[in-house]
Amino acid sequence: MTKTILITGATSGFGAAAVKRFAEAGWRVIATGRRAERLQGLVDRFGADKVHAAVFDMRDEAALEASLAALPEAFRSIDVLVNNAGLALGTAPAQKASLQDWRTMIDTNITALVTLTHRLLPDLIERKGVIINMSSVAASYPYPGGNTYGGSKAFVKQFSLGLRSDLHGTGVRVTSIEPGMAETEFTLVRTHGDQAASDKMYGGATPMTAEDIAEQLYYIATLPPHLNINRLEIMPVTQSFAGFQVDRK
Repeated sequence: MTKTILITGATSGFGAAAVKRFAEAGWRVIATGRRAERLQGLVDRFGADKVHAAVFDMRDEAALEASLAALPEAFRSIDVLVNNAGLALGTAPAQKASLQDWRTMIDTNITALVTLTHRLLPDLIERKGVIINMSSVAASYPYPGGNTYGGSKAFVKQFSLGLRSDLHGTGVRVTSIEPGMAETEFTLVRTHGDQAASDKMYGGATPMTAEDIAEQLYYIATLPPHLNINRLEIMPVTQSFAGFQVDRK
């Protein structure tokens, strides 16, 4: 029986790569995002019977609900939820950061994620489904300028573990994926479009790719139903753990 997966943030990066990975494997994919033209490109590539584009802003609860209510019949039985939509904004230390950037990260990375998850929990329980939440190594390892982004991803990690505990006995599996450096549009978004900063971030580092993460998503989603990956932390070989900061006088 063909399974259905809902992937948020599907217009670029991990989300777009995941849509391709699952669609190529024969899954039905609900791809959400704000950029209609990018989602339509995925529909055109794989066909409307394989990919359904749901265009809305995750922070708009009414639009989210309307999009779910308007799902075609073939896409209504969701087996896997991938909460991938999220972003980092700004690189400034907390005392210089934009409060609006902080609020946008919280609204997207936390509020929208829990809203969609709560909405789909009854269906996922009924189908003994899978929830995969995209956290980050920033949830565990702080770094200068990571402030609210790291805090939001720490929430995602802990929320995933809490879900796993609450859903004990239901057959629903929950995983927190925590990637390190991966070359996507992440740094461009974070720096508000600074291409030079993005090039500097990834230059010579052999970072992970969006396809690397999509492969991990597919692996988790297709595990036997008696197995659960609680947390998956993944980095490129070139990245490891930073040292402590010392302010010397």
